[in-house]
Amino acid sequence: MRKINEENERIKRRYLQYLKAAKRKDASTVQKAAEGILRFEASVNYSSFKKFQIEQAVKFHDRLNAEISKATGKPLSKSTIRTVLAANRGFIFWLADQSGYKSRIRHSDADYFNMDAKGARVASASRETPYPSMEMARHAFNIMPEASELDMRNKAVFAFLMLTGARDGAVASLRLKHINMIDGCVYQDARDVRTKNAKTFTTYFLPVDPGYLTCFTAWVAFLKTEKLFGPDDPLFPPALIKPVDGEFKVVGLQRDTYKNANAIRALVKEAFSRADLPQFTPHAFRKTLVKWADTQYPTREAFKAFSQNIGHTSVITTVSAYCPVSVERQAELIKYAGQP
Repeated sequence: MRKINEENERIKRRYLQYLKAAKRKDASTVQKAAEGILRFEASVNYSSFKKFQIEQAVKFHDRLNAEISKATGKPLSKSTIRTVLAANRGFIFWLADQSGYKSRIRHSDADYFNMDAKGARVASASRETPYPSMEMARHAFNIMPEASELDMRNKAVFAFLMLTGARDGAVASLRLKHINMIDGCVYQDARDVRTKNAKTFTTYFLPVDPGYLTCFTAWVAFLKTEKLFGPDDPLFPPALIKPVDGEFKVVGLQRDTYKNANAIRALVKEAFSRADLPQFTPHAFRKTLVKWADTQYPTREAFKAFSQNIGHTSVITTVSAYCPVSVERQAELIKYAGQP
């Protein structure tokens, strides 16, 4: 059980409220800031922030570099270290303006939480992200079971991800009213759907494989005709679990959406694991679809339409983030332009 410094807790609460209400940071960013500050607080044995010294920040750097991640058993990644340092840099800079602290802390003290240039380059370097091929995705989809309502839902989630490339947070929060089966699209309304940066846009189903559309269409029909779900009910409802004969069992489907995307990620990983394939995440489907679209939509206008379809304002984001060109391929394209 960790120590509690009441004075520290009060000033941290004020800072996190500042991030949320004044800086308009989302909940995940505020949570990361809280966790990063707590790491530093623990490193100084929960002493008052009013006793901050530059040497504490220097030692904290060394501690982070030597720390072993409990999740991986390896040293903390440079990106994790950068996030933790940035959280404390922002906090110390803010403290320098607060009553009771500004006589003890200067704005320049925050600079001691900067990352060295070498570490920053490692942390920000772009790396090839593994993703499933269209064939791998289809194989995993084909062997997913369909025996129960939950099996049907899970397979429909997989199909929907391949039809839309939607982000898992959005998928977890969708309701039936957002689906238009006549026009073949989903309206990702930021008022109800947890889209990235609260962006509202329409996604049309991609013509990747008729099997995905057949599965998803059957699921929507099942919800409407068999379960009597209405427009405000979830598209992918969580399991309804109740005690039966002294044991908790699945007895149906809930009438509310998931609180987060953890279950969506878990079922996708399980589908690939069952097929003896790497446990890809839902986000990996986006790269699969961008690679597919790179050949299916050869004109600038068509690829721009695809880029908008997956929620990108700029096609540059789609190309740079999901469709990088290797140096070798760059040479081929330049040298042999116009040749078959």
